[in-house]
Order: sequence, then structure tokens, then C-alpha cells
Amino acid sequence: MLLSLTTTHYPATDLGFLLRKNPARAQTFELPFGEARVFYPEASEAGCTCVLQVVVDPIRLVRKRGDAAALDQYVNDRPYAASSFLSVAIARVFDSALGGRAKERPDLVDTPLPLVATISALPCGGDGSLLRRLFEPLGYAIKASRCALDATFPEWGESRYHRVELAATRPLRAMLSHLYVLIPVLDGDKHYWVGDAEVEKLLRHGEGWLAAHPERELIARRYLKHRRSLVDDAIARLGDLPASDDPAEQVGISEDLLEAPLSLHDQRLGSVLAALKASGAASVLDLGCGEGRLLRLLLGEKQFTRITGMDVSHRALEIAADRLNLDRLPPKQRERLTLLHGSLMYRDARLAGHDAAAVVEVIEHLDPPRLAAFERVLFECARPGTVILTTPNRDYNALFPTLPAGQFRHRDHRFEWTRAEFAAWCDRIGARFGYSARILPIGPEDPAHGAPSQMAVFSIEVNG
Repeated sequence: MLLSLTTTHYPATDLGFLLRKNPARAQTFELPFGEARVFYPEASEAGCTCVLQVVVDPIRLVRKRGDAAALDQYVNDRPYAASSFLSVAIARVFDSALGGRAKERPDLVDTPLPLVATISALPCGGDGSLLRRLFEPLGYAIKASRCALDATFPEWGESRYHRVELAATRPLRAMLSHLYVLIPVLDGDKHYWVGDAEVEKLLRHGEGWLAAHPERELIARRYLKHRRSLVDDAIARLGDLPASDDPAEQVGISEDLLEAPLSLHDQRLGSVLAALKASGAASVLDLGCGEGRLLRLLLGEKQFTRITGMDVSHRALEIAADRLNLDRLPPKQRERLTLLHGSLMYRDARLAGHDAAAVVEVIEHLDPPRLAAFERVLFECARPGTVILTTPNRDYNALFPTLPAGQFRHRDHRFEWTRAEFAAWCDRIGARFGYSARILPIGPEDPAHGAPSQMAVFSIEVNG
């Protein structure tokens, strides 16, 4: 079975740093059921392709299980069709990339790359509609063509397998997570024992996208081989997660899916980083830091000598520490970064003394009656010289084809402001706390509806 990953990101050979596989040499890895081979048929600055070839040994599998030697145990599709074996190989061979780690180039982990994943033979069933139900909601452009049973004998007709290309611009770790989970969903004969550990794997690798997927129940059922107790557990843990009443909760999953075609969150982070750099700040707060995507970008800039991330979620902070390799950073790098557990509803002396603060897609998760407390904590008590705040533009919601009229982009949003409402709020903040504000668009601007997101850059007035 073959999986190829191709990018035209410049320089495209950055793919080798993310996968931690040298494009200059082929490598072989032993697996419990055979071996995996990694090689690069193309490796230039303009384009790079990495191929994962998984060679399954059916005889070894039968001997390991000790089953009776029925013919179908030896003659089957496992050596050439993508299956749960491929997911195991992805986890073993590309473990760093799947886990969001790139020691040599950590700045690449969350960088959206133009990627194409090609699977030579994937069981999609019938017309391939299941493939589209699984991958289209995640923002992939899909090309699928049926494979012949035997190219030498076209009269035999077509097989149930498809050659599949999945194209999207996103971080590599996101694409690998989607492949890791969804390939076994398409495989009706998973080779491994399904127990509680598989529930944990499903939730871990589905984090950030599975809970809002329209086919999440089907995914859970097929991934867990229809084991009712495990499926019920997984669905309950996906669907019954309590919505936080604190604004520092990370941005919602369904919002990520809705905005994925625009790569909007990446544009937000780029705009915020540019504004922070332009402010001349040396010490920066990331309030509602979530899993640390902005923190990673800040660490990549020598200008920022003191970086503090705060979030209300213990779990988000644990993920951030892991993805930032906090325990493995060189001492001088580690000293630059502090992670705090806390809420923006309460005065906190630890927030004082910073040059700038970033509040990215946080305020809309706050109940309107609690806005006043948030405003005082940030603009009166912490009082950084620069505050950069982003929030959705409700005017733009009319342009999302899958968003019902009047509905917010995320189920935990308590409000979404129009451009006029945001401007009025910025004026009130400036008048009350002595800041001036510039409002900037983020994302493609529509003549009538504006940009999908809006950013305010607050600066303390000279005599404020």
C-alpha cells in the first residue's frame, strides 16, 4: 500500500523537517506485520513528495495469531489496499509529525502548507460517497477514481477500491490526524483488538475536529468496530463536553471547520504577530492561549524576551506545554515562557507589567453582563501599553453557505458583533480607559459585508 504526501510550499523540502525523514536517503522500519519504507521521488525547493510504502506479510500475521490456515487468511487485500495497517504505520513512522513536534523547525508545526495526500488503493465502497462524507466537511478537495480489478483484463470490471487525492492547505499534523482516524473508518476489517485504548486514541487524534464533524457518530461506530459500549462512551465524551462559561476557553471546533477554507485562524495569528512586532513590545501576554499556537510563533521571534500564556483550561495548558516541548527547550528559551492557569474575570497581579497583550477570538465567548469585569481586568488592572484583540465580524456570516441565518459560528459564542458594534465598543473602551484604537480587517474583504474577522489595536494615549 502506498501513501504519498506532496507539498509546493517554498522551500518544499521543509517537509523533510516536519516528517523527520531525510529526503536524501531511503529508510526502512520494522512493523509487527511487515515493514514500512520511506523515500522521496521528488525533493526540490519547488516541490517535494514523500512516499510511505507499507509491505504487509499475511503469512507472518497468520503465524502470529496461530489461526487455522484458511485460504482467505493468505489471499486477501491487506498487502496493497490502504487499511488500519496504514494508520499504524503513520503513527510509528511519522510519530513526531502526527504529534505536532519538529525539533529542528518548530515554527513549521502550525504553519498551513499546501498539501496533497495520494492513496493508491483505498476501500471507499460503491460510488465513493462515504469518502466524501468523511473528508469534505474537513475542507478537502477530493479526486477519486475507481481502480480496475486487473489492468490486464479490463473486461473483469472495476474493483471497490479508489485511487484518492486529498488536497488542502493546513498544518501537516492536522492532515495526518485526519488520515490516521478516517482510513480505519473506511477499512471494514481492522486487524487490531478494539478496546478502551482505541477510544482514547480516537479522542486524542480527533481532538479539534471530530466533535463537530457531521458524521462523528458514523466515524465512532466504524472506528470502534460497532462495539456498542465503546461507541456510546466515545460519543458521550465528544458530545457532552460542557461549554465553558469563561472567555478564555479556546476557539470552538465547529468554527474551525466553518472557516477552514479561508485558513482564517492562521491569517488571524499572522496579523496579530505582525501587530505585536510593530508595537515594539518585548514582553507579551497571550490571554486565552489555548493549545499554544500563538505562543509558538512568539517564541520564534527574538524580539519577545518575556512571553506569558494564560488559559482557564488545565487541559489546554497541558497540550500547549507538550506541543511547545516545554520540558525539552534549552534553558534560555524556557526562561522566556510562562504558562498560567487563570480567568480573565478576576484581577490577577501576574498580568501586570507587560508591554502588550493579545486576545485572539476570546471575547465572544463571554456573557455580555461579564464584559465589564473583563474590561477592567485587562484595560485597567493589567494595563499593557498595547492590546490586540480579534473577534468575528457578524456581517460576514451571510457569506458562509453552510451557516443558517442568525446562527453564530460556534455554539459557545455568546454574541458576535457587526463592524459598527465593534467600532462602538472600541470607542467606549478608549474613552473610559485612555486608549486609542485602530480597527483592521482580517481575511478577504467583501464590498458589502467586510472581512470575516476584525482586529483592534489599542494603544495607551500619551496623556492617557
